[in-house]
Formats: sequence, C-alpha cells, structure tokens
Amino acid sequence: MMSKKSHPQWRVSRRYGVLLLALNLSACINGPAVDLAPDYQPDHFVIPDSWRGASPFVKAEPADNELRPDWWQLFNDPLLNTLEQQATAANPDLQAAAERFVQARDEMMKVRSNLIPHAGIEFGASKNKQSENSLFHAPGSQIHDAQVSLGGIASWEPDFWSSIRNATRAEIYRAEERAADFGNARLSLQAELAANYFMLRGLDAQSAIYQRSVALYQKSLELVNARFEGAIASALDVARVESLLYTTETKLAQIQGERQVVEHAIAILVNQAPASFKIDPVATLKLPHFSIPRTLPSTLLERRPDIAAMERRMAQANRGIGIARAAFYPNVSFSLGGGYENNSFDLFKAAESFWSFGTAVSLPIFQGGFRRAQLQQSWSAYRETEDQYRSTILNAFREVENGLSLTNRLTAAAERQSAAVEATLKAQNLTMDLYQGGLASSLELIYAQVATLTASVDAVQIKTDLLKNSVALVRALGGGWERGQLPADEQIQPFGVLQYSGLDKPLSAGGIDVNADNNGVNNDLTRPAMP
Repeated sequence: MMSKKSHPQWRVSRRYGVLLLALNLSACINGPAVDLAPDYQPDHFVIPDSWRGASPFVKAEPADNELRPDWWQLFNDPLLNTLEQQATAANPDLQAAAERFVQARDEMMKVRSNLIPHAGIEFGASKNKQSENSLFHAPGSQIHDAQVSLGGIASWEPDFWSSIRNATRAEIYRAEERAADFGNARLSLQAELAANYFMLRGLDAQSAIYQRSVALYQKSLELVNARFEGAIASALDVARVESLLYTTETKLAQIQGERQVVEHAIAILVNQAPASFKIDPVATLKLPHFSIPRTLPSTLLERRPDIAAMERRMAQANRGIGIARAAFYPNVSFSLGGGYENNSFDLFKAAESFWSFGTAVSLPIFQGGFRRAQLQQSWSAYRETEDQYRSTILNAFREVENGLSLTNRLTAAAERQSAAVEATLKAQNLTMDLYQGGLASSLELIYAQVATLTASVDAVQIKTDLLKNSVALVRALGGGWERGQLPADEQIQPFGVLQYSGLDKPLSAGGIDVNADNNGVNNDLTRPAMP
C-alpha cells in the first residue's frame, strides 16, 4: 500500500502549496505602496576638461585602454608581482572587509523580513496541586489542575507608506557601500605594499652606497696612516678621515635598521610573521619605463571606490527622508492567533479550540515636535552627505594633480641628480689623485668624498620618491577599479526566503567572497599564502 507522503497527488499538492506560499510572500513584498522618499539623482558637478599637472607616465592623448586591476605589473618586478598576489589572497584586514560586506547583506535581509508575515507556534503544559488545608480552598473543589495548550500566532504590518521598503533599500545601498569599501581597502593594501617595497629597495640601494663608501674610507685611512708614519700627513688628517669613516658606518647601521622595519611591515601585509619572512637585498634601484593610461576628470568619478562609497551613503540618506515622512501617516498591523487548550492531551476537538484575530491602526496626533525634528534631521543628514560627496571628489582631484605634478618634477630631478653624481664622482677621483701626489689637502679629499656620498644618496632618495609617487598616482586614478564592479541591487540578497540549506555563506557578489569552509586556511604564518 502506498503511503500518503509517497503518493503522487500528495507530492503535487505539496508543490502547489510551496508555490502558493511563495506567491503570497512575493505579494507581501511587492504589494502596492506609496514611496515617500524624494526622487534621487547623484549630484552633478562642473569639473575641468583636463588635468593641470603633467607627467611623463601619462600619454599625451587619452589611451584607449584603462588601468588594469593588476597595475603593479607595470613596474616589471617579478617579486613585487608575487607579493601583491599573496597579500590579496591572505591579508586579514582585507578579508575582514569582505566579511563586513557579508554582514551588510544579512542586515538587509533582516530589515526586509519585516515585509513578510511572521508566524510561530507555541506549546505549553502544566500540572498543579493545591493544598487541601488552604485558607481559601472551597469544600469539594479539585486540588489537582492540568493544562495543555497548542497554538500559533501570526502578525503582519502592511507597508503602505514604504517605511520598511525604504529601510530595505537603504540597507541595500549600505551593502553596496561596503562593497566599495572593500574595493578601496584592496587598492589601499596593494598601493601600501608597492610603496613599502620600493622604500625597501631604496634602502637597499642606499645601504650599498654606504658600504662602498665605508670600503673607500677604510682605504683612505690606510693611505693617510701610511703618510702619517712617513711624517707626510699630520694627526689632524688622520682624525678627519677617522671621523668620516665612523660617521658613515653609523649611518649604514641606521639604514640597515630602517630596512628591517620596512621588511617587517611588508611581512604583515602578506600575512607572514616577520621572523619567517625575508627579502634578499639588491644593490641598485632601477626606474621602469612605462605609460599610465590617462583618466579624464569626468571618468575619475566612476573609477574611484571611495567616491562610489560616498555616493551610496548619499543614496541611503535619501531613503532616510522617506522613512521620516512615513511617521506622519497611520500605521496598520494585523494579528491572528489560535489553537487548542484542554486539561488533558486530547486536544484536537472543535470544543477545545480557541482563536482570535484583529487589526490595529495608530496615528500619532501630538508628540511635541518629535516627528518634525526627525524629518528635519533626515534632510540635514542628506545635505551633509552631499557636502561629504563633494569633498571626496575634490580630494580625489587633489591626489591626481599631486601625482601628476610630483612624478613630472621628480623625473626631471632624477635626471639632473644622476648628472650630479657623475660630476661629484669625477671630482672625487681627481682629488684623490692630487692628494696622493701631494697637491691636495686631506680636507679637500674629504669634501670631495662627502659630496659624492651625499649626491649618490640623494639620487637614490629621489628615485624612491618617484616610484612611490607613481604608485600614489595609480591609486589616485582608481587602480583599475570601475563602478561596474559594484554588485547590482538584486545581487545583495544573501539567500532565498524559503532557503534552509547552504547558509554557511552567501554566493559571491561583486567579486567578493569569503573563506567560510576553512577560515583558518591562512593561519600558518611561517609560509606565504598561495593565490
């Protein structure tokens, strides 16, 4: 005999029941309502047609292609490429930003659930005995009492004035803001890593210069000591060279200490303990030759994640006005309850049933200006976000102009400083020859050596600043990010209303995913994470 649950008609009825429930839920969510939020349009600004600054890293005409998300490959450094991949895959701060996006999606679902009727069941059972010698015990009355009840309750608040809908839309925009924040956090991480890497390479080059200078000054000291023993040089000459040697050795130790600190900072960015992380030094600092595609001022607004995040915050504030306006209109709610109650477990009889249903309508008449203050505050909050949006755009323009101007000037400075290094080195070699021939004093030799050391270190520092500012320029231009990377409104919902499986994490949206199956996958801090 076929059981009831396995009967085809039962399965068809169950499917129709689920479909009917889904349609009812959809009707509750998308039912007719009045939207009291103002029409929203992002502010439009009159902006320049081109940039004032110029840079050798920017082509004369706008490029057809834009910056790629892996922009660091422009520097053609394999180790930097590897470090960037490791940081993007395992950096804990970046993963925390992804989790904040997931939490924002769930907050939206919590607010959205208020559009749907809420239902629940309850069960209660009790057995009581009174004292036979109770003061108020009536003769012949029962001293034992038992109660068993089974019931349920449902409630629903129709969103006639779109208060819940506007709160839901605001949470959708908040989740999109968190997605833009994630993009900004990722770009900041990548730029910080690149800047620290070039700082490290700059310190490597300085360390190599100081090491060569120490070796040269040691030979100079040997030469002066020999001349002193031959009564050709004075003790003052020896003291001068010793002072220069010891001062240079001191500076070398300081540079090496700074390098270790920067190396530790890079280790943290790539999710490694500093003790297990090492980057081998190199002796020279090279400048790559590449062109950064130009982003026009008008398109910059679509290519900066911080601007997109601020615009989404402005959209949230706009919905807050609609919520404040809804408080001036009646609030309606429905409730339904019922079940069975008896003094035994034989509940399911019509005589044992109870039920109730009702509706409530509330309309505040006078609250001492509370609702008006709330509405005025919401308008002020919206105007505040407009001001912050404009400030964010101005700051973006400033960062781009700074990057264009500095890379231009530092490129020219690097070229001239390279010529200065060659000149000072030539002067140093000539002075050494004259000193060995007795035609120059030790003081002249020291001046020439100090000038060469200073010029060489300055050249490395200028190149380091140029590399760091080129990274800052790429970051100011958005680093390959674009507004289309934000998840769409319909992608924010983390799971279906009737979904009860696969709830460990939502599907990725906007390219943002989290490690839910094994969040400790990057807990080994002694090995680099593989992307």
